[in-house]
Amino acid sequence: MRERADRSEATRRRIVEATVRLHSTIGLAAATVTAIAAEAGVTRLTVYRHFPDVTQLFAACNEHWSAQQLRPDVTAWRRVADPADRFRFGLADLYRFYRGGEAMLTNVHRDWEVIPEELRRGVTDIDLRLREVLLQPFGARGGGRRRLRAVIGHAVSFTTWRSLCVEQGLTDSEAVEAMTALIPGAALTSSDRE
Repeated sequence: MRERADRSEATRRRIVEATVRLHSTIGLAAATVTAIAAEAGVTRLTVYRHFPDVTQLFAACNEHWSAQQLRPDVTAWRRVADPADRFRFGLADLYRFYRGGEAMLTNVHRDWEVIPEELRRGVTDIDLRLREVLLQPFGARGGGRRRLRAVIGHAVSFTTWRSLCVEQGLTDSEAVEAMTALIPGAALTSSDRE
């Protein structure tokens, strides 16, 4: 009984790893069940036996890929009280993550529409939470707060990082400074203001 469970778990892991490889290389839309089965060395029926629907397969793929990444440390961001310093620190950490996961993240955003809705909502919610952590120490109110929220939301977007760093060739540090320049008062470091 235990041997059968181990074999089943090993097969499931092969399917997930095959899905991660294909999502990172050819993309989510092109990674059909047939392609995943071939990559994993199993039949389509075996894939369906382990993952009866695409949401379960995508969730397992995301979980496996995420576990291999050095995720942004949002707790460390919160320990930085100065608004401009937190923004720079958090954005640098986030952009480091984007650079490390560029292949997968590019394909995820390119093939956004094939991702199940509940998983898309999860990604969107993460971006909103990151924005709020970076926005929190700023004291802007009213229209200023609305503009600041929009600029920070733009800065935390993977597509913004990709445009600046991949398409336009900026370093992560240069991209952080470019985004910081869009925030009133944040272009000065805390030491410059003293």
